[in-house]
Amino acid sequence: MTLDSSNPPTVGVFPPPASATWEAAGEVANRRLVIGGDWQLSGPVPKWEKLIEGVVPKEVVVSGKKLGTWDTSLVLFMIHAQTWCLKARISFQTESLPPRLPALLSRFTAIQSAIPAQRPKRASIWSRYVSVTEAWTARSRENITFLGENSLGFVNVLRFPRRFRWLDFVIELQQSWISSLPVVSLASFLIGVVLAFQASIQLQQFGAAIFVADLVGLSVVREMGPMMAAVIVAGGTGAGFAARLGNMRVDQEVDAIETLGLSSVDFLALPRVLAVTLMMPVLAMYANVLGILGGMLVSGTLLKIPPMAYWLEIQNRVDLTDVTTGLAKSVFFGAIVGLTGCLRGLRCERSAAGVGTATSSAVVTSILLVIVADALFALILNVLDI
Repeated sequence: MTLDSSNPPTVGVFPPPASATWEAAGEVANRRLVIGGDWQLSGPVPKWEKLIEGVVPKEVVVSGKKLGTWDTSLVLFMIHAQTWCLKARISFQTESLPPRLPALLSRFTAIQSAIPAQRPKRASIWSRYVSVTEAWTARSRENITFLGENSLGFVNVLRFPRRFRWLDFVIELQQSWISSLPVVSLASFLIGVVLAFQASIQLQQFGAAIFVADLVGLSVVREMGPMMAAVIVAGGTGAGFAARLGNMRVDQEVDAIETLGLSSVDFLALPRVLAVTLMMPVLAMYANVLGILGGMLVSGTLLKIPPMAYWLEIQNRVDLTDVTTGLAKSVFFGAIVGLTGCLRGLRCERSAAGVGTATSSAVVTSILLVIVADALFALILNVLDI
């Protein structure tokens, strides 16, 4: 086989191979990595892990002034370099790169920043105890401050009654009464029925059915009437206070009121607290009457006790001290419900979820505090022999 000299074979021109070399940049601790040649996945390319061995820079600058063609192999190389610098807390800079390459690197940085951080280590028991104690102290200080502001506002109402928002007070009083009255009626009547029915089963065995009136009268007047009224008002009126004030906080209406130099406690909370406090004794007395009527119904139908005999027995056993004790407790129950609902509403988070959390928290906290207050009253009245 002979070669035609007139047609010499074409000699392939091979592209320069990919390269990456270190150069000093300013200080010795700062390094510039100059990348050059053609970076192709089909050919050999430098590895960042091998290049960084034995080099501990404070700043890395990658320069592409000698770069030819490139593909994904260069992108992977730059990502490895950027990740290594990020973990080692070393400044990573670029210069003279193709226009599309920095955009790809910035997109990778955005994706990497969106990855959630590793789960932090569990704190020690002491640190958790300290954090819980600090949170409880801050919350207690906030509650005491709110109570003090309402107390000062009540004193100012007595001193300067014309400054009080009487229209808001009357509106809240009316709304609280209307929303609570149906549920209080049904619940109190059924409580009287249940107490009388359960007591009649036991008292009939001893021939003392008439004492059903004593049990129902004392239980309803001293405990169940004020307690049921407070629980129902906490679930309706107290939750309504928290929801309305929470929505006003989310809509920045509370901030607008405070910007005008007005007190949000005096303007929003105090009329509601006074309304529910004054309404609660009326509801408690109404609950007492319906509870006694429920017991009278069971006594007349199941035990065949005449209504007059039932009523005379209650008059002989339940005196004015029992009635006033229950009404006095209801005043404190109303203040607890009003203060808790307004506090949760004015201190809720600025979101729809925060309003819901504040509403549920107001109901649970109000009921819990009412039960605690009732237990304290029982202890105090027992010590005072009342």
